[in-house]
Amino acid sequence: MGAYETEKPTKDAAALETQSPEDFDQPSPLRKIISVASIAAGVQFGWALQLSLLTPYVQLLGIPHKWSSLIWLCGPVSGMIVQPIVGFHSDRCRSKFGRRRPFIATGAALVAVAVFLIGYAADFGYKMGDKLEEKVKVRAIGIFALGFWILDVANNTLQGPCRAFLADLAAGDAKRTRVANAFFSFFMAVGNVLGYAAGSYTNLHKMFPFTMTKACDIYCANLKTCFFLSITLLLIVTVTSLWYVNDKQWSPPPRNADDDEKTSSVPLFGEIFGAFKVMKRPMWMLLIVTALNWIAWFPFLLFDTDWMGREVFGGDSDGNERSKKLYSLGVQSGAMGLMFNSIVLGFMSLGVEWIGRKLGGAKRLWGIVNFILATGLAMTVLVTKFAEDHRKTAGDLAGPSASVKAGALSLFAVLGIPLAITFSTPFALASIFSSCSGAGQGLSLGVLNLAIVIPQMIVSLGGGPFDALFGGGNLPAFIVAAIAAAISGVLALTVLPSPPPDAPKATTMGGFH
Repeated sequence: MGAYETEKPTKDAAALETQSPEDFDQPSPLRKIISVASIAAGVQFGWALQLSLLTPYVQLLGIPHKWSSLIWLCGPVSGMIVQPIVGFHSDRCRSKFGRRRPFIATGAALVAVAVFLIGYAADFGYKMGDKLEEKVKVRAIGIFALGFWILDVANNTLQGPCRAFLADLAAGDAKRTRVANAFFSFFMAVGNVLGYAAGSYTNLHKMFPFTMTKACDIYCANLKTCFFLSITLLLIVTVTSLWYVNDKQWSPPPRNADDDEKTSSVPLFGEIFGAFKVMKRPMWMLLIVTALNWIAWFPFLLFDTDWMGREVFGGDSDGNERSKKLYSLGVQSGAMGLMFNSIVLGFMSLGVEWIGRKLGGAKRLWGIVNFILATGLAMTVLVTKFAEDHRKTAGDLAGPSASVKAGALSLFAVLGIPLAITFSTPFALASIFSSCSGAGQGLSLGVLNLAIVIPQMIVSLGGGPFDALFGGGNLPAFIVAAIAAAISGVLALTVLPSPPPDAPKATTMGGFH
């Protein structure tokens, strides 16, 4: 096992492919870390498809725009429940295959089941009695919702143990941990690029002609094909990594009866809520800034392609054929914009540490890019106004001018800069602050996840109805998001404490859920 070749296995340990604790204290070879980090590409491929294609897809199934955001409750709910449970039990898993690998394999298998249900929701609904002429296809929506919930559970089952596996391989080495998470972030960007590129290609369904059926049009067939490619990539990188990289088997430390009684009386969620009692001011400030930051991000992440289809291209998923076609073109253009966003994200992720040093620290960098985020979100109003002005002279179904489309795509690309910081800096600061608090680093990162999923629930529940109060569309939520980003930037620069200069180097986590 590379760096672990000095192990002295006993007869039983050899059979279980485990190592002595001393050997696991040594960092694993970089090639093994890269192999495990590559799983992020497969996971993020599917996540990118969710962001770029699923909101328009559920509207085509008949869910109104103002209620389509409720579908996105799956992610935060599963993030609040599944990820802590999986993380808790993966730390204590006694499987002969190790602590992390069984959960990663289970997550990959669940992803395969989920995307099959999502892709064939319209077909199954039709077979079960949905009429093609019906606007709301109740059975198809039910199957889609089931598949979507399974998909989010599967993604949470995958991502937590995968990041923990990287930490295990780094064996506490700060530099190797930063490198591991930099590669994880990089492969996230790779998965995003692949997902958004696939979502923006209109003839992808020709690879699998059987995907187009009586109940599934070209848009639906393209979605099916994208998911087939996604699960293929995920299975390849997952199987390769789990076969190539062995995992540590957990051996519980000796405990006396009093310890066992305390442990049993404070199970999983008791540990999480107990962390709030010992958190100090720096961590509380970090949670507040993080929550505001994600209130700013989620409206755009959930409705960016819908904004392109509706406000920029002037289409309507419920309109006539020409209007629907314009909307579809806008969604595809939005997927291309997300691909540009991911390219910037990938390059920026590799330079976060260097740029942070040049700007005077992580907190200052985070504050500055939050103002970039606020400006970008506010600019959506200006792009929308230019698009509307163009349609007044060229016609309602003319689509955007080249300059308007270029401006919108430029916004997508620029927002890749703050997104890279959002994917790294909060987790790095949590790791530093946790070293000075009563909570351990892992528990602090679990608590930080609550500052991410709770804003997502707020946006999912309130985004659609809030937009409807102002006549529909996405701009009201984007304006609120811009204000939240600006407040987050101010707080990051003022009330968020700077990490102590002698603090241990922190991990940089490359992702969100």
